[in-house]
Amino acid sequence: MTNQSNNYEDNKNINSKDFLIGSLIGGIVGASLALIFAPKSGKELRGDLNQGAHYVKERANELKGVAYEKGNEWKSYAKDQSESIGRVVSEKSQDITKKLKETKATIQDKMKNEDDPEKAAEEVAQAIDEAAREIESEENATNI
Repeated sequence: MTNQSNNYEDNKNINSKDFLIGSLIGGIVGASLALIFAPKSGKELRGDLNQGAHYVKERANELKGVAYEKGNEWKSYAKDQSESIGRVVSEKSQDITKKLKETKATIQDKMKNEDDPEKAAEEVAQAIDEAAREIESEENATNI
């Protein structure tokens, strides 16, 4: 549920940014065309161009601030996610290492206590299968 709301927020922010950029570009193009095709004196035209340039500069500064804020948000999000993933991977690798050591010890015990090699091999195979199932179930639990 949280991922869905985060995705919705991200899409909403992206759509807002796209709209803002489109509006800015559309305003620039519209203003330029109006200036080119409008009958004005050179002095008036230069004043309008300066005014349009000033407007574009202000909008660019606003967008720079928005981009900086969004960049910091994404940086923080990426850092949090990488730390979380790192913890999970570390925990799971420790669990797998522990299971493998237990299986190794079990196999060694079986080999020492058994006189019949075929029976020992079957028990070793069973121990390996059990360890594999436990690891697989942990992986499935992690993926859910």
